[in-house]
Amino acid sequence: MSDENVLFTPTEYMLPTSHYDEWRAQHTINFIENLKHTKGEWYNKPFKLLPWQDTIIRNLFGVIKPSGYRQFTTAYVEIAKKQGKTELGAALALYMLTADGEKGAEIYSCAADRAQASLIYNVAVDMITLCPALKKRLKVVASQKRIVYPAMNSFYQVLSSEAYSKHGISPTAVLFDETHVANREMMNVMLHGAADARKQPINFLITTAGNDFNSIGYELHQKAVDVLKGRKVDHTFYPTIYAADEDDDWTKLEVWEKANPSLGVTVDVEKMQIACENARQNPAEENLFKQLRLCIWVKQSVRWMPMHVWDECKFLVEEHELVGRECYGGLDLSSTTDITAFVLVFPPRYDEEKYVVHPYFWIPEDNLKLRVRRDHVPYDIWEKQGHIKTTEGNVVHYGYIETFIEDLGTKFNIKEIAFDRWGAVQMVQNLEGMGFTVIPFGQGYKDMSPPTKELMKLTLEKRLAHGGHPALRWMMDNIFVKTDPAGNIKPDKEKSTERIDGAVATIMALDRSIRNENRESVYEGRGILII
Repeated sequence: MSDENVLFTPTEYMLPTSHYDEWRAQHTINFIENLKHTKGEWYNKPFKLLPWQDTIIRNLFGVIKPSGYRQFTTAYVEIAKKQGKTELGAALALYMLTADGEKGAEIYSCAADRAQASLIYNVAVDMITLCPALKKRLKVVASQKRIVYPAMNSFYQVLSSEAYSKHGISPTAVLFDETHVANREMMNVMLHGAADARKQPINFLITTAGNDFNSIGYELHQKAVDVLKGRKVDHTFYPTIYAADEDDDWTKLEVWEKANPSLGVTVDVEKMQIACENARQNPAEENLFKQLRLCIWVKQSVRWMPMHVWDECKFLVEEHELVGRECYGGLDLSSTTDITAFVLVFPPRYDEEKYVVHPYFWIPEDNLKLRVRRDHVPYDIWEKQGHIKTTEGNVVHYGYIETFIEDLGTKFNIKEIAFDRWGAVQMVQNLEGMGFTVIPFGQGYKDMSPPTKELMKLTLEKRLAHGGHPALRWMMDNIFVKTDPAGNIKPDKEKSTERIDGAVATIMALDRSIRNENRESVYEGRGILII
């Protein structure tokens, strides 16, 4: 917690001509610490700054140039999730709106989308509600995501890259949330030139690490690193990065502490341990753990399935034992010269039973030997073993596959078939004509993330039986997954240079199976799993 009686040593980036003004720094701190927390166990308790927050505020507001204005106009804070970034941003927004002494102040909170941009605003509104002095002086215009301070003709406004105008903006303060996904045009407008009419504007940039190395967010990260390491000099830029190093042992408590200065206060150590254990078992979750909890910039795509875990699910699958059972299909049509996959998932009929995965694959007969030589994959052996089928000619014969699926429908109770919307129009019409219920299935994060995570969970729990099918195993080993900023995942077909058709078909079939289980989606019944 902050303590005004402790002698404070200003940052090494303070110019020799600047000085540290304790009164001005403490003025800001006193304002913030008169606010109240707005969430959970901290609700309605005084906002006592944590040491890392105190240091940032003192340097940002206490380091003063000979002119009497603040030296630092931009603060870049990169830190793991759940450290109190949003609350600090909201407190700063209210300070700049009401207590910085600027008439006609314009405060903006910005982000890639309106929901993210509103997070700081929502906390600020709650803080006003809990502070009688501010509640009396400020007017909240909820419909416009705006807070007005009539006495100073000042306002605080939410902006997002989805809807904003660069005209007429003269910001006193810009609070940019999650710059790792920031819109480049909006960032350039807000940070360069818009505030030229202000004597001491503040840009407060707060973010976790990201996964897009071509973004403006990464450029800002790299600038902060360069300033911290002395490779660049910018006397107006104050960088703070709490992050683990790439070569650190990410399972160690002391490494967690590097990226989580609020560990044990706003972040529970036990929850970190649980998240770490999940990450040890799942490469995709390891990527997320490193990015969001250790603030390490990571590649967007990672190889997904630990094959030793997949191999532990090669429980025997006997087709004759599946006859008559309910199942759900996933159909992934490749180009006509490549592999086509149709996977059936049989949901368990009782608690001890497993989800059974039963795949079928087709490849053009004339291309088989060429594919073996080109891809170095034993399609010929798999064909002899009955693991893949061929269709006559040099293209996949969709009519043959339709007839095959029709025959499967007489053997199994196929309730639904999910398909990728792309390139499947004619076959879908034909399957519907055969009496099948055919469901279009999107390939974006919204549709793919829940069943992809569920497939990993079932595999880890050994609640899946796939019989060790070699072609499906090869495809599972080929999967790279892509992650969005919210932690959703989906197979990355661009990174997965080898075939993943069977894995995608499995995910789609599993989704339909789960959604129809007991006629209630398991996602709705107990929520989407975050592993």
